[in-house]
Amino acid sequence: MEHRSLGNTGLKVSRLCMGTMQFGWSVDQADTDRILSAGFDAGINFIDTADYYSRWIEGNPGGVAETYIGDWMRKSGIPRDRLVIATKVGREMGDEPNERGLGRVHILDSVEASLRRLRCDYVDLYQTHCTDEATPVEETLRAFDDLVRQGKVRHIGASNIKAWQLMHALWVSDRDRLVRFDTLQPQYSLAWRREFEEQLRDVCRTFGLGVISYSALAGGFLTGKYRKGQPLPPSKRAQGRRRFISDRNFALLEAMDGIAAARGTTLSKLAIAWVLADPVITCPIIGPASLEQLRDNLGALELHLSAEDMAALNQASDWNT
Repeated sequence: MEHRSLGNTGLKVSRLCMGTMQFGWSVDQADTDRILSAGFDAGINFIDTADYYSRWIEGNPGGVAETYIGDWMRKSGIPRDRLVIATKVGREMGDEPNERGLGRVHILDSVEASLRRLRCDYVDLYQTHCTDEATPVEETLRAFDDLVRQGKVRHIGASNIKAWQLMHALWVSDRDRLVRFDTLQPQYSLAWRREFEEQLRDVCRTFGLGVISYSALAGGFLTGKYRKGQPLPPSKRAQGRRRFISDRNFALLEAMDGIAAARGTTLSKLAIAWVLADPVITCPIIGPASLEQLRDNLGALELHLSAEDMAALNQASDWNT
């Protein structure tokens, strides 16, 4: 497994990051343990989670994925310094006003809760899960700066943020001599390019941010399970894929079918390999729900796309035409 520098942090992370949104949602503790162990054995040292996972499920209080990871680390006996653990803060964790957002109170309470669940003394990367229009970025960064000084957080990052908001945060960090965002976690795939490519890519390249992209498979759309003229399955997860339903993206699937057939590979490997080929992306996040899916995702590391393949995929997914 190749490892790359995570922006300017000095951390070395695997070319694939293990996503954990599925743990405690569609994957139980036993299967979580098997997936995490197999991923580690394959060289994945980078795990991304969030305190919010999986609070959207009725009866789920959130924090379940973090708890699963902490229990796995305890049982596996893997030394803490062999793993790079990232988690997030900002989404609602309760019904009270101060149980959400990026204010100082919620951040300081949330990091302690995450550390308890993860059974860790520190997290390597603490990320904003979303933006918070009600809280000045100065307050958020000051709280993060204090956590870094205390040793509870090593580095900070942002997720789901607009380019101007990211630039403003970087400027405030420079102005006030506070810790700065070293990473960005954007949604990025063949089916969802514009959001990252239009402005965020240049910000990350110019200021040396590590990029941990998520949803390389567009929530499963790029595996080929959703096809033109076929109704979506009657599940909430499938209904969430409506954003990808378009004639352009169905044409993209047809182009991917041809390349995958010629290369003797799967659509999912092809989609991940395309993200891996982008030099600005440090590592895409994968979210396998089974060992079979993990093996397929790992296979993308061995799939080296030709210039012709890349040109065809770029043309089929071009948002600027």
